[in-house]
Amino acid sequence: MSRYREMRTFEAVAQAGSLAAAARQLELSPATVMRTVASLETRLSNRLLIRGPRGIQLSEAGEQFAVSCRHILEQVDMAERSAAGIHGSPAGQLVVSLPLAMDQAVFTPTALAYLAEFPDVQLVIRTCTGAPKLLDEGIDVALVVGHLPSSSGFAVPLGMMRPVVCGAPAYLATWGRPEIPADLKTHRTVMTTAAGPESEWRFCREGCTCVIKPDPVLTCTTTRGAIHAATLGLGLIRCMTYEAHHELQAGLLEPVLSAFASHALPAQLIYRDGRRADARIRTFIAFATPILRSHPAFVG
Repeated sequence: MSRYREMRTFEAVAQAGSLAAAARQLELSPATVMRTVASLETRLSNRLLIRGPRGIQLSEAGEQFAVSCRHILEQVDMAERSAAGIHGSPAGQLVVSLPLAMDQAVFTPTALAYLAEFPDVQLVIRTCTGAPKLLDEGIDVALVVGHLPSSSGFAVPLGMMRPVVCGAPAYLATWGRPEIPADLKTHRTVMTTAAGPESEWRFCREGCTCVIKPDPVLTCTTTRGAIHAATLGLGLIRCMTYEAHHELQAGLLEPVLSAFASHALPAQLIYRDGRRADARIRTFIAFATPILRSHPAFVG
Protein backbone atom coordinates (compact mmCIF):
# COMPACT_ATOMS: atom_id res chain seq x y z
CA MET A 1 0.00 0.00 0.00
CA SER A 2 1.30 3.50 -0.86
CA ARG A 3 2.40 5.90 1.83
CA TYR A 4 -0.27 8.31 0.67
CA ARG A 5 -3.04 5.77 1.31
CA GLU A 6 -1.52 4.90 4.68
CA MET A 7 -1.48 8.56 5.68
CA ARG A 8 -5.03 9.11 4.39
CA THR A 9 -6.26 6.10 6.37
CA PHE A 10 -4.48 7.10 9.57
CA GLU A 11 -5.68 10.69 9.32
CA ALA A 12 -9.28 9.44 8.94
CA VAL A 13 -8.87 7.30 12.07
CA ALA A 14 -7.40 10.25 13.99
CA GLN A 15 -10.28 12.51 12.93
CA ALA A 16 -13.04 9.94 13.57
CA GLY A 17 -11.59 8.57 16.80
CA SER A 18 -12.69 5.09 15.79
CA LEU A 19 -11.50 2.39 13.42
CA ALA A 20 -15.07 1.49 12.49
CA ALA A 21 -16.08 5.12 11.81
CA ALA A 22 -12.97 5.68 9.69
CA ALA A 23 -13.73 2.49 7.76
CA ARG A 24 -17.24 3.73 6.96
CA GLN A 25 -15.87 7.10 5.86
CA LEU A 26 -13.26 5.48 3.60
CA GLU A 27 -15.66 2.75 2.42
CA LEU A 28 -13.26 0.05 3.58
CA SER A 29 -13.64 -2.84 5.97
CA PRO A 30 -12.54 -2.34 9.60
CA ALA A 31 -10.04 -5.17 9.12
CA THR A 32 -8.43 -3.33 6.20
CA VAL A 33 -8.16 -0.13 8.21
CA MET A 34 -6.67 -2.03 11.15
CA ARG A 35 -4.08 -3.78 8.94
CA THR A 36 -3.15 -0.45 7.30
CA VAL A 37 -2.52 1.25 10.64
CA ALA A 38 -0.59 -1.77 11.92
CA SER A 39 1.57 -1.75 8.78
CA LEU A 40 2.22 1.97 9.25
CA GLU A 41 3.23 1.45 12.88
CA THR A 42 5.60 -1.34 11.84
CA ARG A 43 7.22 0.79 9.15
CA LEU A 44 7.65 3.74 11.54
CA SER A 45 8.76 1.50 14.42
CA ASN A 46 6.45 3.47 16.71
CA ARG A 47 3.05 3.08 18.31
CA LEU A 48 0.51 5.53 16.92
CA LEU A 49 -2.70 4.22 18.50
CA ILE A 50 -3.39 3.10 22.04
CA ARG A 51 -6.09 0.43 22.00
CA GLY A 52 -8.23 -0.13 25.09
CA PRO A 53 -11.63 -1.41 26.18
CA ARG A 54 -13.19 2.01 25.52
CA GLY A 55 -11.78 2.33 22.02
CA ILE A 56 -8.64 3.93 20.69
CA GLN A 57 -6.61 7.00 21.53
CA LEU A 58 -3.67 8.63 19.81
CA SER A 59 -0.29 8.19 21.41
CA GLU A 60 1.97 11.22 21.71
CA ALA A 61 3.76 10.15 18.53
CA GLY A 62 0.36 9.53 16.92
CA GLU A 63 -0.85 13.06 17.71
CA GLN A 64 2.27 14.60 16.16
CA PHE A 65 2.06 12.33 13.12
CA ALA A 66 -1.65 13.14 12.66
CA VAL A 67 -0.86 16.88 12.50
CA SER A 68 1.88 16.24 9.92
CA CYS A 69 -0.42 13.99 7.89
CA ARG A 70 -3.16 16.60 7.86
CA HIS A 71 -0.77 19.29 6.62
CA ILE A 72 0.70 17.06 3.90
CA LEU A 73 -2.71 15.87 2.71
CA GLU A 74 -3.99 19.45 2.55
CA GLN A 75 -1.02 20.40 0.40
CA VAL A 76 -1.68 17.43 -1.90
CA ASP A 77 -5.35 18.36 -2.21
CA MET A 78 -4.41 21.96 -3.00
CA ALA A 79 -1.97 20.84 -5.67
CA GLU A 80 -4.60 18.62 -7.28
CA ARG A 81 -7.20 21.38 -7.19
CA SER A 82 -4.73 23.81 -8.73
CA ALA A 83 -3.85 21.40 -11.53
CA ALA A 84 -7.55 20.84 -12.19
CA GLY A 85 -8.18 24.58 -12.41
CA ILE A 86 -10.28 24.77 -9.23
CA HIS A 87 -7.62 26.98 -7.64
CA GLY A 88 -8.65 29.78 -9.96
CA SER A 89 -12.24 29.86 -8.70
CA PRO A 90 -12.42 31.76 -5.39
CA ALA A 91 -14.31 29.99 -2.63
CA GLY A 92 -14.10 29.55 1.12
CA GLN A 93 -13.32 31.89 3.98
CA LEU A 94 -11.37 35.12 3.47
CA VAL A 95 -10.18 36.93 6.61
CA VAL A 96 -9.64 40.69 6.18
CA SER A 97 -8.26 42.94 8.91
CA LEU A 98 -9.20 46.64 9.08
CA PRO A 99 -8.34 49.62 11.27
CA LEU A 100 -10.96 50.58 13.83
CA ALA A 101 -13.88 52.54 12.27
CA MET A 102 -12.77 51.74 8.70
CA ASP A 103 -15.56 49.23 8.10
CA GLN A 104 -18.61 51.47 7.98
CA ALA A 105 -18.78 54.12 5.25
CA VAL A 106 -15.41 53.28 3.67
CA PHE A 107 -15.06 49.51 3.46
CA THR A 108 -18.53 47.98 3.70
CA PRO A 109 -19.66 48.99 0.18
CA THR A 110 -16.53 47.38 -1.26
CA ALA A 111 -17.13 44.20 0.73
CA LEU A 112 -20.75 43.97 -0.45
CA ALA A 113 -19.76 44.46 -4.08
CA TYR A 114 -17.03 41.79 -3.79
CA LEU A 115 -19.41 39.24 -2.26
CA ALA A 116 -21.95 39.91 -5.00
CA GLU A 117 -19.26 39.19 -7.59
CA PHE A 118 -17.84 36.13 -5.80
CA PRO A 119 -20.74 34.53 -3.89
CA ASP A 120 -18.78 31.39 -2.92
CA VAL A 121 -16.47 33.42 -0.65
CA GLN A 122 -17.29 33.96 3.03
CA LEU A 123 -15.80 37.23 4.24
CA VAL A 124 -14.64 37.57 7.86
CA ILE A 125 -13.82 41.12 9.03
CA ARG A 126 -11.55 41.80 11.99
CA THR A 127 -10.51 45.16 13.41
CA CYS A 128 -7.12 45.92 14.88
CA THR A 129 -4.63 48.73 15.43
CA GLY A 130 -1.31 48.86 13.61
CA ALA A 131 -0.01 46.26 11.18
CA PRO A 132 -1.14 42.72 12.13
CA LYS A 133 1.05 39.63 11.85
CA LEU A 134 -0.74 37.96 8.98
CA LEU A 135 0.53 34.41 9.42
CA ASP A 136 0.44 34.35 13.22
CA GLU A 137 -3.07 35.82 13.38
CA GLY A 138 -4.55 33.85 10.50
CA ILE A 139 -5.25 36.95 8.38
CA ASP A 140 -5.34 36.80 4.57
CA VAL A 141 -5.47 40.52 3.75
CA ALA A 142 -5.08 43.60 5.94
CA LEU A 143 -5.83 47.25 5.23
CA VAL A 144 -3.20 49.17 7.16
CA VAL A 145 -2.85 52.93 7.70
CA GLY A 146 0.69 53.91 8.60
CA HIS A 147 4.24 53.01 7.70
CA LEU A 148 4.90 49.29 7.43
CA PRO A 149 7.70 47.19 8.89
CA SER A 150 9.80 45.47 6.24
CA SER A 151 8.38 42.07 7.23
CA SER A 152 4.74 42.88 6.49
CA GLY A 153 4.57 40.95 3.21
CA PHE A 154 3.35 42.18 -0.16
CA ALA A 155 1.77 45.65 -0.17
CA VAL A 156 -0.52 47.46 -2.62
CA PRO A 157 -0.71 51.26 -2.06
CA LEU A 158 -4.19 52.79 -1.89
CA GLY A 159 -3.52 56.44 -1.09
CA MET A 160 -3.02 58.64 1.94
CA MET A 161 -5.03 59.29 5.08
CA ARG A 162 -4.83 62.55 7.03
CA PRO A 163 -5.74 63.46 10.58
CA VAL A 164 -8.39 66.15 10.77
CA VAL A 165 -9.79 68.41 13.49
CA CYS A 166 -13.50 69.00 13.10
CA GLY A 167 -16.60 70.16 14.91
CA ALA A 168 -20.35 70.33 14.46
CA PRO A 169 -21.77 73.44 12.73
CA ALA A 170 -23.74 74.29 15.89
CA TYR A 171 -20.60 74.12 18.02
CA LEU A 172 -18.62 76.30 15.60
CA ALA A 173 -21.46 78.83 15.51
CA THR A 174 -21.33 79.12 19.30
CA TRP A 175 -17.60 78.85 20.00
CA GLY A 176 -16.15 80.15 16.75
CA ARG A 177 -13.58 78.60 14.42
CA PRO A 178 -10.00 78.28 15.66
CA GLU A 179 -7.61 80.03 13.27
CA ILE A 180 -4.35 78.69 14.69
CA PRO A 181 -3.62 75.67 16.93
CA ALA A 182 -3.11 77.93 19.96
CA ASP A 183 -6.79 78.89 19.74
CA LEU A 184 -7.68 75.38 20.90
CA LYS A 185 -6.83 76.43 24.45
CA THR A 186 -10.18 78.23 24.59
CA HIS A 187 -12.16 75.42 22.95
CA ARG A 188 -13.93 72.33 24.22
CA THR A 189 -12.60 69.00 22.91
CA VAL A 190 -13.70 65.38 22.77
CA MET A 191 -11.13 62.59 22.82
CA THR A 192 -10.98 58.81 22.57
CA THR A 193 -8.80 56.11 24.07
CA ALA A 194 -9.64 53.57 21.33
CA ALA A 195 -6.08 53.49 19.96
CA GLY A 196 -4.42 54.28 23.29
CA PRO A 197 -4.30 57.53 25.20
CA GLU A 198 -3.48 60.55 23.02
CA SER A 199 -2.67 63.51 25.24
CA GLU A 200 -1.16 65.66 22.47
CA TRP A 201 -2.41 66.99 19.15
CA ARG A 202 0.37 67.72 16.66
CA PHE A 203 0.10 70.25 13.86
CA CYS A 204 2.51 71.06 11.03
CA ARG A 205 3.01 74.07 8.82
CA GLU A 206 5.99 75.07 6.67
CA GLY A 207 8.18 72.47 8.31
CA CYS A 208 7.36 73.57 11.86
CA THR A 209 5.55 71.38 14.36
CA CYS A 210 3.18 72.68 17.02
CA VAL A 211 2.03 70.51 19.93
CA ILE A 212 -1.20 71.22 21.82
CA LYS A 213 -2.40 69.38 24.91
CA PRO A 214 -6.18 69.74 24.93
CA ASP A 215 -8.22 69.43 28.12
CA PRO A 216 -11.18 67.28 27.00
CA VAL A 217 -14.67 67.71 28.35
CA LEU A 218 -15.38 64.10 27.37
CA THR A 219 -13.17 61.07 26.79
CA CYS A 220 -14.76 58.03 25.11
CA THR A 221 -13.48 54.49 24.87
CA THR A 222 -14.54 54.21 21.22
CA THR A 223 -13.89 56.44 18.25
CA ARG A 224 -17.50 56.13 17.11
CA GLY A 225 -18.71 57.35 20.49
CA ALA A 226 -16.40 60.36 20.43
CA ILE A 227 -17.38 61.28 16.87
CA HIS A 228 -21.07 61.01 17.76
CA ALA A 229 -20.53 63.30 20.74
CA ALA A 230 -18.81 65.81 18.47
CA THR A 231 -21.75 65.77 16.03
CA LEU A 232 -24.00 66.71 18.95
CA GLY A 233 -21.94 69.86 19.48
CA LEU A 234 -20.05 68.82 22.59
CA GLY A 235 -16.65 69.90 21.27
CA LEU A 236 -13.94 69.55 18.63
CA ILE A 237 -12.50 66.15 17.81
CA ARG A 238 -9.28 65.07 16.10
CA CYS A 239 -9.46 61.83 14.13
CA MET A 240 -8.43 60.30 10.81
CA THR A 241 -10.37 61.33 7.72
CA TYR A 242 -11.76 57.83 7.17
CA GLU A 243 -13.07 57.64 10.74
CA ALA A 244 -15.37 60.64 10.27
CA HIS A 245 -15.88 60.27 6.52
CA HIS A 246 -19.66 59.92 6.69
CA GLU A 247 -20.08 62.83 9.12
CA LEU A 248 -17.83 65.11 7.04
CA GLN A 249 -19.62 64.19 3.80
CA ALA A 250 -23.04 64.73 5.39
CA GLY A 251 -22.08 68.10 6.89
CA LEU A 252 -22.53 66.85 10.45
CA LEU A 253 -18.91 67.82 11.07
CA GLU A 254 -16.78 70.52 9.44
CA PRO A 255 -12.98 70.54 9.30
CA VAL A 256 -10.98 73.31 10.94
CA LEU A 257 -7.26 74.17 11.02
CA SER A 258 -6.80 72.46 7.64
CA ALA A 259 -3.73 74.59 6.92
CA PHE A 260 -2.04 73.00 9.93
CA ALA A 261 -2.87 69.37 9.15
CA SER A 262 -0.32 66.79 10.26
CA HIS A 263 1.55 64.70 7.72
CA ALA A 264 -0.60 62.19 5.85
CA LEU A 265 -0.07 58.50 6.45
CA PRO A 266 0.07 55.89 3.67
CA ALA A 267 -2.77 53.37 3.37
CA GLN A 268 -2.18 49.99 1.79
CA LEU A 269 -3.47 46.45 1.44
CA ILE A 270 -0.96 43.86 2.63
CA TYR A 271 -1.13 40.13 2.00
CA ARG A 272 1.02 37.02 1.94
CA ASP A 273 2.44 34.80 -0.82
CA GLY A 274 2.36 37.26 -3.74
CA ARG A 275 1.54 35.51 -7.02
CA ARG A 276 1.27 32.22 -5.14
CA ALA A 277 -1.66 33.53 -3.11
CA ASP A 278 -4.87 31.59 -3.62
CA ALA A 279 -7.77 32.81 -5.71
CA ARG A 280 -9.68 34.38 -2.81
CA ILE A 281 -6.78 36.69 -1.98
CA ARG A 282 -5.83 37.51 -5.56
CA THR A 283 -9.38 38.31 -6.66
CA PHE A 284 -10.00 40.42 -3.57
CA ILE A 285 -6.84 42.48 -4.12
CA ALA A 286 -7.66 42.98 -7.80
CA PHE A 287 -11.31 43.84 -7.08
CA ALA A 288 -10.93 46.07 -4.03
CA THR A 289 -7.85 48.09 -4.98
CA PRO A 290 -9.35 50.34 -7.71
CA ILE A 291 -12.54 50.89 -5.68
CA LEU A 292 -10.67 51.94 -2.55
CA ARG A 293 -8.23 54.12 -4.48
CA SER A 294 -11.13 56.10 -5.92
CA HIS A 295 -12.85 56.52 -2.54
CA PRO A 296 -12.88 60.16 -1.37
CA ALA A 297 -11.61 59.13 2.07
CA PHE A 298 -8.24 58.46 0.44
CA VAL A 299 -6.28 61.48 -0.79
CA GLY A 300 -3.70 61.57 -3.53
